[in-house]
Amino acid sequence: MNLRILLTWSYVLCLTFSGQILAATESKPPNLLIIQTDEHNFRTLGCYRQQLSYEQAHVWGPGVRVDTPHIDSIARDGAICTSFYAASPVCTPSRASLVSGLYPQATGSPSNDLPLNDDIVTFAEILRRRGYATAYVGKWHLDGNAKPGWSPERKFGFEDNRYMFNRGHWKLFEQTEDGARVLGKYDEKTEKYKYSIEKATDKSFATDFLMDRTLEIIQREKDKPFCLMLALPDPHGPNTVRAPYDTMYQNLRFDQPGTMAATLAKPDQRPKWNLPSGNNVVSKINQDQMAKYFGMVKCIDDNVGKLLEYLKSSGLDKNTIVVFTSDHGDMMCEHCRLNKGLPYETSAKIPFVIRYPDKIKPGKVIRTAFTTTDFAPTVLSLMGVDSDLPDFHGRNGSADFLSDGKEVQDDRIVYFRNAGNRWVAAVNHRYKLVLSTADKPWLFDLGRDPDELINFYADPAYAEIAARFKTRLVELMKQFDEPALTKAQLQYE
Repeated sequence: MNLRILLTWSYVLCLTFSGQILAATESKPPNLLIIQTDEHNFRTLGCYRQQLSYEQAHVWGPGVRVDTPHIDSIARDGAICTSFYAASPVCTPSRASLVSGLYPQATGSPSNDLPLNDDIVTFAEILRRRGYATAYVGKWHLDGNAKPGWSPERKFGFEDNRYMFNRGHWKLFEQTEDGARVLGKYDEKTEKYKYSIEKATDKSFATDFLMDRTLEIIQREKDKPFCLMLALPDPHGPNTVRAPYDTMYQNLRFDQPGTMAATLAKPDQRPKWNLPSGNNVVSKINQDQMAKYFGMVKCIDDNVGKLLEYLKSSGLDKNTIVVFTSDHGDMMCEHCRLNKGLPYETSAKIPFVIRYPDKIKPGKVIRTAFTTTDFAPTVLSLMGVDSDLPDFHGRNGSADFLSDGKEVQDDRIVYFRNAGNRWVAAVNHRYKLVLSTADKPWLFDLGRDPDELINFYADPAYAEIAARFKTRLVELMKQFDEPALTKAQLQYE
């Protein structure tokens, strides 16, 4: 064989081998990485403020904001959902619906601290059966009363759950020979750990510690398809954060949001399902607590930046679906309330941004309404998993994410519920109807009244909208065996 023939065959073999590598790379199933925060107000994210008017984006005063460039980059390079709701805006039921694709009442976890039913098949279990390396890091809140409850025996498809803890909003962790543990002294009387936040470092603070464990797992599993969920316990209270984030926003002056001022001026005009009760009712702004909340968000964003940089430097970014979301919102003094549990936007609406290079067009805005029940069927479809699936309650919305259009919007009406069966709500991209046994129906027009102060239910101009939403809400409650159906129908009729 002469030199020319030898070189020709070498060239052909090289091309064939290169093509096989390229084909193998292109056919490798995508990785899935989910970052879920706890009790996160969507207005603290720049990508969500960009979708709002200036007044709505800065409800605590002109220019009062925390910048989140890394989380924003996920939306910029992928898609943002502007009407994504918790199936029930408290921790346990929302998390149950996200992992299962079912409404909370079908999971065994319709309210906080109730354990997930043994027979629940999660998206992680579906992926594990298909050869994925699966892992969970952070707060779980689906294994009953265990606290902290490290590494629950029931894994629900998350094979590596060494750094999964059941419940609690711990601020400091440490690694020991026996695994992770809360750093601090446990007080049996109060059932709380006492710790000094001043001693927190970028290795022991919860957000940093859990992110470092996440990076270790990804590095270990990077040569095979992996599914990892990182559930950060912040920015849920207590509102404490390590230096330098603890003082980063102390110079800001937080004003009363307009809904707080309106509620204080006319308290009798609020919905009766928002009557004062508990310690989450406020009448003035706590400047330090607001600044610390912003600090927690900034710490989260910086850690997300560290994660995204690792994906890029390791060559994993192109074939990894990255999701950033939360379990529910935080009222942050709107309507004189803190925390969650109400049908208002800042309680029930959650951030949801997703990046999937070469599949989801950059800068896509999805205004169609979704709930956490839609997550499992949608993300599995995005990953090409479409067989041997359980019967989800949620809708497969992958077509909305994969479409060519930069904006997607339809009139889909979804429903979400109160964990205590006191109210139910139906919502689309603009209107929201709340039925309860405590009050007359409330219909909000989120376009005309984004503050949710006006009840349009009795307005003749809204008669058709009110009737349509009532009919659809009852249909959905019947379809998904809503426990509050009978009570809600009394209001409906």
